[in-house]
Amino acid sequence: MQYIQISGKKQLGGEIALHGAKNSVLPILAGTVLIDGTSTLHNCPDLSDVAACCDIIRHLGGSVSRTDDVIFADTTAITQCEIPKGLMEEMRSSIIFLGSLSARCGKACMYLPGGCKIGARPIDIHIKSLRTLGYHISFDGSNICCEKANAKGGSVTLPFPSVGATENVILASVLLGGVTTIINAAREPEITDLADYLNSAGAKISGAGSSVIRIEGVARLQSAEHTVIPDRILASTFMSAVAAAGGDIVLKKVNISHLSPILPVFEEMGCKFFAGHGELKIKSPHRIKSVKRITTGVYPSFPTDSQAPVMASLCTAKGSSVITETIFENRLQHAGQLSRFGADIVVSDRTAFVTGVKNLHGAAAYCTDLRGGAAIIIAALAAEGDSQIYKIHHIDRGYENIERQLSLLGADIRRKYDEKEQ
Repeated sequence: MQYIQISGKKQLGGEIALHGAKNSVLPILAGTVLIDGTSTLHNCPDLSDVAACCDIIRHLGGSVSRTDDVIFADTTAITQCEIPKGLMEEMRSSIIFLGSLSARCGKACMYLPGGCKIGARPIDIHIKSLRTLGYHISFDGSNICCEKANAKGGSVTLPFPSVGATENVILASVLLGGVTTIINAAREPEITDLADYLNSAGAKISGAGSSVIRIEGVARLQSAEHTVIPDRILASTFMSAVAAAGGDIVLKKVNISHLSPILPVFEEMGCKFFAGHGELKIKSPHRIKSVKRITTGVYPSFPTDSQAPVMASLCTAKGSSVITETIFENRLQHAGQLSRFGADIVVSDRTAFVTGVKNLHGAAAYCTDLRGGAAIIIAALAAEGDSQIYKIHHIDRGYENIERQLSLLGADIRRKYDEKEQ
């Protein structure tokens, strides 16, 4: 079993370039299924979730290869319309293949997806939205089949601006006859990135990034080339790390506008920013200050994916902070693991009350999920002494070689193999 060993209390410094956004590349890879040709995707991180997506495309009949951070996906020969349980359970977002595969092949059947157990991610919004367009869907609680039948463009109003449902409707609509309008659509930058990729292949999508998206159906999509946007959640993770451990770092290949929901939180902590063209320098004070209240929400509110890393940094802040999670009901599981380092956190329902302590101590802790794992690493970076982080497969889903990246910033962090565990 692999684990991560960290010797804490090392200030961070230096420069680090952000890899591509996990939450962009996954729906884009699902979108390659729609292409009658080859997609060349730049700035693709080497993540286990990305590998799982590529395995699904290969199973469907496509070919996928990688050179450094460039993925080449040739989906010309796709004929398979079923995704088995083993592949679906590799990641939660695999449900986004429902719209693209049924649009391409006329039918798609798959098992319910797996992934982090951070709360219910009901697919009822996906099902209702696709049915509105005329797709026929059968669902037995474990397996779902979607048939294109006589589906055509129409108006879809989402009861909640779900990112996944917005992506599925976009993917299911680009090859339909007529015009599809998504009302109350998700506005995240990753939605815009998906639309930009599909438009480069010949789709006609407008309004992405706003609450109303319009898709004019086209007959086919052709080969395309696209560069994935930088990962804003990775940026917030590095920012949380320097806020907790101290020092100053420069983030390169960053889209600062995508960070607008989180920058005020770090300013309230007392961090200083210096923005340049495509880069951002963040400098931590000797000891950060607490934040009065953080409430997660859909974009442009504070992102749920940044909640756990920021909580970890606030464990040593001066004063008390209140964090309320509104997206996933189980996304405060990491609080118990942070307490192993000496953090003072009280959780009530979906709210965490974090009272900063002067010092954390090294501990052995377990990753509860992807972003919770990042939080535990941050706590270990700020703690005195050595720490061991287990179940790091969660981290590998969304962070490319996290130990190498943090080592470049001066952290004492290594990936090790526990022979006794074997």
